[in-house]
Amino acid sequence: MAPEARIKNFLKNSATALCAGAVVLSSFSLGAEAARRHYRSHHHHLPALAAAPPRALPYPQLPLPFEIPGAQYLPLTWTDVKGWSDDDHLAAYKTFRASCRTINAQTGAAEPKALGGSLSEPCRAAKSLELTDDAKARTFFEENFAPLRISRLGEPDGFVTGYYEPVLEGSRTQTDAFNVPVYRRPSNLFVRGYKQDSVSLPNKGPVYRKIGRRKLVPYYDRGEIEDGKIAGRGLEIAWLKDPTDLLFAQIQGSARIKFDDGGTVRLNYDAYNGYPYTAVGRVLIERGIIPKEEMSMQKIREWMAQNPDGAKDLRRQNRSYIFFREVNLSDKEEAVGAQGIPLTAGRSIAVDKALHVYGTPFFIEGELPIDSERSKTPFHRLMIAQDTGSAIIGPARADLYFGAGADAGRVSGRLRHPMHFVMLVPKGLDPTVRAAKLPVPDPRPSEKIAKLFPQTDPAKDSAKDQTKPAAPSAAVAQGKGETVAVANPVPLPVPRPVIEPVQEPRRPVKNRPHRQQ
Repeated sequence: MAPEARIKNFLKNSATALCAGAVVLSSFSLGAEAARRHYRSHHHHLPALAAAPPRALPYPQLPLPFEIPGAQYLPLTWTDVKGWSDDDHLAAYKTFRASCRTINAQTGAAEPKALGGSLSEPCRAAKSLELTDDAKARTFFEENFAPLRISRLGEPDGFVTGYYEPVLEGSRTQTDAFNVPVYRRPSNLFVRGYKQDSVSLPNKGPVYRKIGRRKLVPYYDRGEIEDGKIAGRGLEIAWLKDPTDLLFAQIQGSARIKFDDGGTVRLNYDAYNGYPYTAVGRVLIERGIIPKEEMSMQKIREWMAQNPDGAKDLRRQNRSYIFFREVNLSDKEEAVGAQGIPLTAGRSIAVDKALHVYGTPFFIEGELPIDSERSKTPFHRLMIAQDTGSAIIGPARADLYFGAGADAGRVSGRLRHPMHFVMLVPKGLDPTVRAAKLPVPDPRPSEKIAKLFPQTDPAKDSAKDQTKPAAPSAAVAQGKGETVAVANPVPLPVPRPVIEPVQEPRRPVKNRPHRQQ
């Protein structure tokens, strides 16, 4: 046969085979699809398999005692609290009731903190109790709270400083003597998540300067503001004589400015420029200018007065800058804290608001230089958390409020001392009661049993096997006066899962009448 004929014959046979294969495959696919349709039409009524119930835990699921990040605490009895019986509990009770007015008025969700909304229960009890007796006030705290020694993790004590409200001389207009401006919050200062007209913006987190409609850049720092970046915009509330007075008013967060005409303006914190606070006293210590043991606010003032050029550089080391707002308070009223109520001298403290709830009572005990710089005055006082500050960070860190004026400034300016902190926890969160309900671990096995069945960690054992030579097949364990042969632990094989076939219900057979052919 000619080559051309053989090629034509081969192509013809190949085409025939391909067509036959396509017909067979199509018949298989059509048959499979028909089978699937038949199954779905006759078995769509089959019930779905029920999910396996969750495995029951061998212990009850109970809420853990509350936790404060970075803190350690120890439950106490009231007799363990040193100086508790010597305090003026009635004064503390009145300050606590002032905080309760704000707590009782809250309607939203509780704060996501350790105490949460637990203070509402003792506050409801205090709402109807007009106490005038110290013994009854003490009984109120003992019946509604549990004492808890608290400190930073790994540290035995807490740490306290003091603050006050400065009383300064000022002018409503700029003069040769009064040329240091006190600014209100600028309109182009922007904090994400807050409206421009919000009262008292947060004292932590980023702050921006809004340019146009969308562009945001970091706000000016202290040096730029002192150089006049926001001057001439009508932001001046008043004018002071000394930039050091303004610096310390900003550190304290409030001030009273007295004018020549007899008037007074009360200022409170309203916003800051977004830069972290840097303690100027720490800078002087690090530079070796003032020894740490001699550091006080008065020492800082004296050095800055004697070194005006150095004072300017020192101020700018603290890039944080505070803007104020005027508040409608009389001369007899104390400054308003972050909780929104007037503070109480000697009873209000500023705490870390990221950890603690306003209104929490703290009993602070130790020795402080109250009478003089070198005195060790016993201090044991129940105080209420009603304020905060950017430098107040930690579970056992407090700023003690001493009131307004020069005397309060002298006392608060020399406080930098470790103290014992006892936090009063509402009885509903008493960790002793709640921890008693937690499951207890199984008892440890005896020493003999533990040696017979050593606990192994597969991950660690595999790492050891790569670095150590092969161990013998058996080891000898010494017990109390006896020798026991112990085989090396052998991992058990993983059981294969058993798959049981699903029993399909049989279709009922209908009795049909016989048809004659």
